[in-house]
Amino acid sequence: MRHAPERGVSAAPASELIGRLRRVLRPEELDCACRETLDGALERFDRLERRRESRRQLAAARDHKERIAALLSFLSDLDSLTEAESDRSVFEELALLFVEIARSAEAGAAALREL
Repeated sequence: MRHAPERGVSAAPASELIGRLRRVLRPEELDCACRETLDGALERFDRLERRRESRRQLAAARDHKERIAALLSFLSDLDSLTEAESDRSVFEELALLFVEIARSAEAGAAALREL
């Protein structure tokens, strides 16, 4: 019996390793009780690894959210500027903040899609 990853959950490197371990560690001559014990242990390990990876991805998404929040505070300077601003470099600096926010948003979205 081959165990496929759950729907909507991408196979993490640990899950791929567990699949390979199943193929190697499940010789046909194992008695049923031993095979069931081994399968159960591998399933539990696979679930734990998936949860660990999910926690890691969620933490990454939260880190990106915090980064965006910090960058947004710098963008508040935009409210006090006018088109007559003499130091034009300030607009380029603020534009770079938008670029960084976009990058962080994409990375955060990618992390959440991995869940």
